[in-house]
Amino acid sequence: MTQANELAPTWQLSDTRAITLDRPCVVCIVNATPDSFSDGGMHNEIDRAVEFVKRAIDGGADMLDIGGESTRPGAQRVSSDEQINRVVPIIGAIRQCGIEIPISVDTTLSAVARRAIEAGADVINDVSAMTEDPEMLSLASELNCGIVLMHRLTTSDQDSYSDQYERKPEYGDVVAAVRDHLSAQRESAISAGVRSDRIVIDPGLGFGKSVEDNLELIQGTDRLLELGSPLMSGLSRKSFVGRIGLGRDSNPLERDAATVGLSVMHMRYGARIFRVHDVGIHRGALDAAWAVMRGI
Repeated sequence: MTQANELAPTWQLSDTRAITLDRPCVVCIVNATPDSFSDGGMHNEIDRAVEFVKRAIDGGADMLDIGGESTRPGAQRVSSDEQINRVVPIIGAIRQCGIEIPISVDTTLSAVARRAIEAGADVINDVSAMTEDPEMLSLASELNCGIVLMHRLTTSDQDSYSDQYERKPEYGDVVAAVRDHLSAQRESAISAGVRSDRIVIDPGLGFGKSVEDNLELIQGTDRLLELGSPLMSGLSRKSFVGRIGLGRDSNPLERDAATVGLSVMHMRYGARIFRVHDVGIHRGALDAAWAVMRGI
């Protein structure tokens, strides 16, 4: 396992802005969508989204992740124009309030990413690892922004929940498969002109993985960290979390305790960035566990 006393890496978001990972980084999910699996429709109005963001910051959020297209299994795809209409006004409103916290835009489309960055976002979080839109890598290089490269097996509209596969995905060694894919995409980004210190990797827990695959990826975090980039954990309230923690079918809102437990373990294995729905409980739990890991 990665040890807490190692030199803390820095995620550079621009030439003048960075997140130093000298403690767990908590990223608040802000879904500007009507159909996300956990909180669809809760934050897709500007005033409600801004109030939610303010509460998240009070709760200890280090960063926001705003998306206008649900990536839950079976979700319908959303056009770039509609995503822009959903996320850009919220980003603009957050910045107009004087809120300076870093923001990532959750999208696979370069048109959405460009408009979001222009409105005040700092990071492109692409669940396709910048493979869906051929313009995305060159855009990331042009904008000189932070990026998150995530592994997925297929698009969300073609996927299933982790505990509901009729036939489970066949990877062989799932950690090796995910590492090789992310390595290739990381090198493609660097070749396109993206600086290596701008890159975070995400194994894509829940995206085309069985319950067992997700556990193997958490346990294999040290092998993914060999790529040289910090790792984002995105397991919040997912179906495999409920299956592990509750042992049954469950509602996403029942899964927070199991989410926190797995997030703490993922940190112990080396994850440093945590994309979550409930900021407050993660801030407290991760900071407490981090204090133990540092030997306090």
